[in-house]
Amino acid sequence: MHYCETHLPCRSAANRPVEVTIKSLESGEAFTASISFANLKGRAEGAYKGWLLWRGGFSVATAMGLLAQLKTHFVLQLLMGFVFVVSGLIINFIQLLTCVLWPINKQLYRRINTRLSYSLWSQLVMLLEWWSGTEITIFADQATEDKLGKEHAIIILNHNFEIDFLCGWTICERYGILGSSKVLAKHELLKVPLIGWTWYFLEIVFCKRKWEEDRETVFKGLNRLKDYPEVMWFLLYCEGTRFTEKKHRISMEVAESKGLPKLKYHLLPRTKGFTTTLKCLKGTVTAVYDVTLNFRDHQVPTLLGIVNGQKYMADMSVRRFPVEAIPEDEKECADWLHKIYQEKDALQDLYHKEGTFPGPSFTPPYRCWTLLNFFFWATVLLSPLINFACGVVVSGSPILILGFGLFLVIASIAIRRLIGVTEVQKTGSSYGDEGAKKQS
Repeated sequence: MHYCETHLPCRSAANRPVEVTIKSLESGEAFTASISFANLKGRAEGAYKGWLLWRGGFSVATAMGLLAQLKTHFVLQLLMGFVFVVSGLIINFIQLLTCVLWPINKQLYRRINTRLSYSLWSQLVMLLEWWSGTEITIFADQATEDKLGKEHAIIILNHNFEIDFLCGWTICERYGILGSSKVLAKHELLKVPLIGWTWYFLEIVFCKRKWEEDRETVFKGLNRLKDYPEVMWFLLYCEGTRFTEKKHRISMEVAESKGLPKLKYHLLPRTKGFTTTLKCLKGTVTAVYDVTLNFRDHQVPTLLGIVNGQKYMADMSVRRFPVEAIPEDEKECADWLHKIYQEKDALQDLYHKEGTFPGPSFTPPYRCWTLLNFFFWATVLLSPLINFACGVVVSGSPILILGFGLFLVIASIAIRRLIGVTEVQKTGSSYGDEGAKKQS
């Protein structure tokens, strides 16, 4: 006798019995039986579970799995890289044209370049927020939360991760000041296409990390920002370079020689950049924000991981210090910064033990502009590229096909080199050299 099931509920708890109606295909006779996973064995159990998964959401899981695989696809990543590079070159060219406005209307030049820079940087923020789905939680009191994005400020951020800059940019984006964010950047980045060029037009202050050579450039660059027309956050990596075990060992040797408390999770801060920035921007900035970043479950995030769609969970402890509460004397100000880093170290120690920062937490709301901006550039740039690629294939010309293939190889290498700028093991630094020590 052959039977077929005529009724089975769509959803059921794993071990709860369900009523199954079975009807004979020959006689039409039907009967009802109560079954559960507990009394199903072997293939029958697997088939039943699979059926419930399919009816209860397996299709959604499959779609999510396919999307995750799609994010790692080289061709798709290459297309996104193409959009970023070409749009960046277009933006840099437009920025070059805006230079004629500087002697005529400096503030108009700044407002235009703020938005042009946003159009480029927001593509990277889009990768973090929408592509990888990385979440950022801020730990701060209500008074600090109320002030975020509403005042000129100096931001002190620890430099431990490849994507710490991207997390900082994401918070800038959430509060609408990504385009006007500034940084004290190493001079080598000025030579990096797109990144350095965009920063140059945005009046970023570059330094060689040798004070005698940097003094005039840094003072001039910082003083020029005093009348900046839009809310500005000035980011400082006071450690001067990204954390590695080798640099940490050298740094703690310096701390011991100077009689300073040793740090476990940070390098010894270089105080000259901070005291100079605060002195030059006093009267413009109203607060200093100490930001301590870490990732849950001991994650070690990379920009390549972000490009591959990997999700990270970032936590930021944010503390606000009014400028008037910071000593004006240079030595006292330097001592204040050392104290801040000792407190940052204690925060990191607590995070490693408990997996969270102290205090209330919140997640700044997403904005859709990063996604819309990327869709705009993708629509403008990918349509002609795809049409051209199709024309090359249809033409059948070996020379054209070979040339286009060579272009793809060069493009992929260029994008990989841009990603390599952020990699911890490739960040060159004079840290630990005798000359560098003296300049600190």
